[in-house]
Amino acid sequence: VDDPGSAALLAAAPPQEQKQMVGEGLFPVIQQTHADLAGKITGMLLEIDNSELLHMLENQQALKAKMEEAVAVLQAHQAKENEVKK
Repeated sequence: VDDPGSAALLAAAPPQEQKQMVGEGLFPVIQQTHADLAGKITGMLLEIDNSELLHMLENQQALKAKMEEAVAVLQAHQAKENEVKK
């Protein structure tokens, strides 16, 4: 959500619609750095409260930090699953 007009539009939307709009904004950004995990990371981030999501859309550093957190969780989960399979 690059321009202030769309942020206002987003803020006025019902919560479920906000999630949809935020997801559509987050996915391409996440896909640039984590193409293979973009869907999972977007889904994880959408569990976060809408107000925090709006902040992350406006603040690339906050978004980047949350993305890295999500990737770490996914990697830890994957490592655990690999251990179980051995």
